[in-house]
Amino acid sequence: MLRAAIVQLTSSDDPAANMPRTEALVRDAAKGGAELIATPEVTNIVSMSRARQREMLRSEAEDPTLARLRAVAVEMGVWVLIGSLALSGESPDGRFVNRSFLLGPDGGIVARYDKIHMFDAAPGAGEAYRESAGYRPGKAATLARTPWGGLGLTICYDLRFPELYLRLARAGARLIAIPSAFTRPTGAAHWEPLLRARAIETGCYVLAPAQCGTHPAAEGRSRETWGHSMIVAPWGEVSVMGETAGVLFADLDMAAVDAARARVPSLSGARVFHGP
Repeated sequence: MLRAAIVQLTSSDDPAANMPRTEALVRDAAKGGAELIATPEVTNIVSMSRARQREMLRSEAEDPTLARLRAVAVEMGVWVLIGSLALSGESPDGRFVNRSFLLGPDGGIVARYDKIHMFDAAPGAGEAYRESAGYRPGKAATLARTPWGGLGLTICYDLRFPELYLRLARAGARLIAIPSAFTRPTGAAHWEPLLRARAIETGCYVLAPAQCGTHPAAEGRSRETWGHSMIVAPWGEVSVMGETAGVLFADLDMAAVDAARARVPSLSGARVFHGP
């Protein structure tokens, strides 16, 4: 049995102001018995302003949120999945990276993952995004080894590309992380059905911590995100869901992964076909 926790945040565009709240919630999760704790996409900063991002973002080696959460993982003796951090200084063209980190109880970085699929879309309600203009897409999927089995790392818009999840599951994933900062229009329409679909088709537990609410902004316009963080079981049931900032817990029976896959063995039943 794995006691997992997901942290829901309303991050602002000031990483220094966000860190105390993030740390407090991770500590609360550890005190509640969680062994694996996951935070949302862009845990360190939510900003619609490229100028603000250039001012505030740091490289992986210099990022204070990463350094602090590594120390907390050691102190509390827990695994921490930082859903992602926005980081600077690695791309020749000046773009940022959107990177997940899996931290072990010793504070070591067990795995990294750079978001592959960039959110270039106009989802409605007057919103339009071109994430690829500011962020360099990753090129490699990541499967991390944990005491509970393989953990597939993905981020937000990746959710709409099922081939990634099937590859992770066939490579050994039993848990899949989908930390997000979903827009309100797409969240209301698609968030829950897509998460449940990814759990059902892979037979994995899905951990989906999310940003929520209206995000304070010192520069540029503020952003709104859907929230509704959830953990979904391998058969598609929503184990837990929350609408406000805080911590959600769920006890995951890893035997349910094998049970779901035995009931409907679609991972092993796929056939090669031709066309169209």
